[in-house]
Amino acid sequence: QVQVVESGGGLVQAGGSLRLSCTATARTASSFAMGWFRQPPGKEREFVAAISWVGGASYSADSVRGRFIISRVNARNTIYLQMNSLKPEDTAVYYCAAVLDSGSYYYTAIHDYDYWGQGTQVTVSS
Repeated sequence: QVQVVESGGGLVQAGGSLRLSCTATARTASSFAMGWFRQPPGKEREFVAAISWVGGASYSADSVRGRFIISRVNARNTIYLQMNSLKPEDTAVYYCAAVLDSGSYYYTAIHDYDYWGQGTQVTVSS
């Protein structure tokens, strides 16, 4: 069984920064490709950023590229999302996702992921 737990959400003013963290834990030693998604109020869940297990290959959505940075610490199966220059339209519940993969691929589609966190609220005030 795999558990995915996010933390770090909160309320911030426009232009501010937040850092989200996410850790995937399993009963046996496991390697995960991981990613971040978000669901704004009244909208569908959307891709934000993803990162591979090997090599740290990553990809970000156009809407956040240059403002958000995804990174990871493999020894802890933990990823981070550093969010800078936040805008009110970044307000959403942010979800972390993981899929067993020990290679150099990242995944951008919801259906690629098998394990999801409970979500953490990020609210950006104008």
